[in-house]
Amino acid sequence: MAVQADSEAGQGEFAQLDRGESLRLLATAPVGRLIFTVGALPAARVMNFALVDGLIVVRTAADTTVARKVDGAVVAFEADDLDAATSSGWSVIVTGLAMLVTDPGPIARYQELPLVAWAPGERDQFVTITTELVEGRRVRRPAASTGQQQSPRGVPGDHP
Repeated sequence: MAVQADSEAGQGEFAQLDRGESLRLLATAPVGRLIFTVGALPAARVMNFALVDGLIVVRTAADTTVARKVDGAVVAFEADDLDAATSSGWSVIVTGLAMLVTDPGPIARYQELPLVAWAPGERDQFVTITTELVEGRRVRRPAASTGQQQSPRGVPGDHP
C-alpha cells in the first residue's frame, strides 16, 4: 500500500530520494542484502559492504555461492534503516553489474577497507557492484489524527 506525500494533512509521507541522497544513505548502512539468481531462482545474502568510488564492494570467500554465481551477472543490492516503532525510515535498492575483482591493485586497496566479514573463515575475494540504477525511498508515519495508538503493523490496538 503506497502512502502519498501529504504531511500537512497528517497522512504521512512516502518520498522518492534522488541518486545523491540515496547513495549517501546507503554509505551509512552497516549491512545490506545482495539479491541474485541461482538456478533461475532468486537468492539473497546478508552482507556487510563498503561504498567506494560509486561501487558497492563486498568481501567473500572464493568457495561461496556469491563468488561462484555473481561474476558478470546483473544483481540487486538493498540496504535500509527502518524503525518499526515509528513506522519510518529509508530503503535504497541498487541494480548493477557484479564483478569478481582479479586485479591486484584494487584487491590491495579493498583489503585496506574496514570491511570485516561476519562469517567465519578467510574472506579473500572481493566483488564490486556498479550503481547503474539507484532507487531510494523514505517513509514517515502519518500524524495521529484520532489519538488512538497503532501497532507497528498499522493495526489499532493496545500497547504496554
